[in-house]
Amino acid sequence: VTGVQTCALPIFGNILIEHRHKRGITQDELAGYMGVSKASVSKWETGTTYPDITLLPRLASFFNISIDQLMGYDPQMNRKEIRSLYRQLCSAFSTLPFDQVMEQCREIAKKYYSCPPLLFQIGSLYVNHSMLPGSPEKSAETLEEAKALFLRVRKECDNPELAKQAQNMEAFCLLQLGRAEEAILLLEPLEMSMTSSEPVLAMAYQSVGNINNAQKILQTGIYSSVLHLLNHLCTYLTLCGKDVNAFEITCERLFSIADTFRIRTLHPGLLLTLYLHAAQGFMAFGNTEKVLDLLEKYTELAAGEIYPLKLHGDSYFNRLDDWFETILPLGSDLPRDERIIRKSMTEAVADNPVFRPLADNLRFRSIVRQLREMGLNA
Repeated sequence: VTGVQTCALPIFGNILIEHRHKRGITQDELAGYMGVSKASVSKWETGTTYPDITLLPRLASFFNISIDQLMGYDPQMNRKEIRSLYRQLCSAFSTLPFDQVMEQCREIAKKYYSCPPLLFQIGSLYVNHSMLPGSPEKSAETLEEAKALFLRVRKECDNPELAKQAQNMEAFCLLQLGRAEEAILLLEPLEMSMTSSEPVLAMAYQSVGNINNAQKILQTGIYSSVLHLLNHLCTYLTLCGKDVNAFEITCERLFSIADTFRIRTLHPGLLLTLYLHAAQGFMAFGNTEKVLDLLEKYTELAAGEIYPLKLHGDSYFNRLDDWFETILPLGSDLPRDERIIRKSMTEAVADNPVFRPLADNLRFRSIVRQLREMGLNA
């Protein structure tokens, strides 16, 4: 795919030349050991031909390297390489034909099929861009491919945390595919815990005088807990049914927490999601005024100075930035390119069937116009 560069593999011939020079031997000497002509070795090194597959073990053994090393193949990618590749693929999804980028992703997944961290991120790419194909059938196919990758990660990964994340993403794919019963079977029984390691670890660091690490551990724990709590409350909104009192109380507590921790500047993307879900809920209760108030806040934020969208700390969470870059697989990057995010922000309101009854409302039309202008300026 144009504009997407995978980690370049060294050419076999260059590897051969490099190791031959390290040993200080000539092409004639290598040819004699391998039982071939000097011309054959010369052709291997120029890339004109390759040795017979049966010769590879002897050739690798001679240089005391693996066949993978001899062929320039590394079945694993490190965190930095995965992050760089993810960024390139995100950008490609926003500028190139969907099928073209998907084919590139499939080739990368095949090439690194024994690298669970990369497969997880490729699966995440599929999920985060599954709305792009333009048809429900192709979106479903994309989610099926993602699900298969998450299953592979869950079965093959030796990292319990990554395996758990893959399980959750697999269940999410099943839910999106309308297979809720399978998602339940996958996640049940749910392991609930009232304990956390962060306070104990922070106290341990404090005891040895490492206040910086103690603060970092607790800040990351608090930050994660706040985001989890807001996401839980946002989901709970959909379970309030016809109980408008429960819905309003949940909204009140949700936005109170968001205000307390200044989510507007700390994580504006999450606040946009909260505004949207609350607006959709109030729409069901027929509270048009509240819907429009929330959508105007949504639009003001979406069209505001929140770009480039990155995860970051603030004056309170002043130990987070290093954690984002060193611990999170994607660092401070969001899982989709900003152009796609802006487009989805607009579509989430302008093309949302929930808000269709407001099509002739002047305030709603103004909201849609502002969002579309924002999308054009992306």
